[in-house]
Amino acid sequence: MAGRRRRKKEEAESSGMERWLITYADLITLLMIFFILMYTMSQVDARKYAAVANSLSVVLTGQALSVLDTSGPSLVDGISGQQMPEGPGMTPAQQGELDEVKHMIAEFIKTKDLEASKGEAQGNAAVTRLSDHIIVYEQERGLIISFKDTLLFASGSDQLTPRAQIIIRDIGNSLVKLPNYIRVEGHTDNVPINTSKFPSNWELSVMRASNVVHVLNEDAGIPAERLSIIGYGEYRPLVPNEDNLSRSMNRRVDIVILKKKYDYFEPAVSQTQP
Repeated sequence: MAGRRRRKKEEAESSGMERWLITYADLITLLMIFFILMYTMSQVDARKYAAVANSLSVVLTGQALSVLDTSGPSLVDGISGQQMPEGPGMTPAQQGELDEVKHMIAEFIKTKDLEASKGEAQGNAAVTRLSDHIIVYEQERGLIISFKDTLLFASGSDQLTPRAQIIIRDIGNSLVKLPNYIRVEGHTDNVPINTSKFPSNWELSVMRASNVVHVLNEDAGIPAERLSIIGYGEYRPLVPNEDNLSRSMNRRVDIVILKKKYDYFEPAVSQTQP
C-alpha cells in the first residue's frame, strides 16, 4: 500500500517537472523570436524609413519633418524624436577630388581674366572679368560655385546668354568625373515680379536654376541622376536687401557639389525609377 502511494507521488512530481520544462521552452522560443524581429527591424534602410516617416508626418500633421541644423544633415525622426544617423564622412581621396576641382575652376577663372586683360589693353570695354562675377568657396555641405546673375542672364530673364552657356559648359566639364551629387540653387532679390511667366520670384529662381542644369546635363554630360534643382526665390539672401548693391549680391545661381556624406539623404536612384 505504501509502495503504491510512493509511486503515485513520484509520477506526480515527474509530471509537474515536465510541465515546467514545456513552459520554459515556450518562453525561450518567444524570446528568440522577439530578438530576431528586433534585429530585422534594425536592418531597415534608413533612407526608406525616413521617407515613410516623412510621408506619415505629412498625412497626420500636415507638416513634413523638420531640419534641426542647417549646417549638417540631421533629420529628425518624427516618431521617436531621435536624430537620424549621419552618413559616412569624406575620405582623404574624396576631399582631394573636391580640392582638385576647386583648383581647376580657379585656374579657369584666372585664364579668362587674363584674356579679359588683353581685351582691355586693346580698348575693348565690353570684356568681363569672371573673378568679378564668380565666387568659389567651401562650406560644411560641399563646394559652392556662385554666379552673379548679371553674368548669366538679362534682367528679369531666365534665358542664359550664349556666353553664359559656354562658361557653364566649361565649368561643368570640370565636374563630370566627380561622383558627387550636384545641386543648382536659384536666388533672387526681394523686388517683386508678377508676370504671366513668373508669378513670383520662386518661379524665376527655379527656371534660372533649371536652365543651368540643362547645360550641365546636355552640354557638359553630367548624368541627370546626379543633378537637382532648387529655387529659393528671395528667401535665402546672402545679405539684407537694403540697396542696389546688396540686391545684386543676392541675385545669384549657386552650383553646389555636395560632400559624399550627404549622399545618405539623397533619394536612391532605384527608388525614383519605375
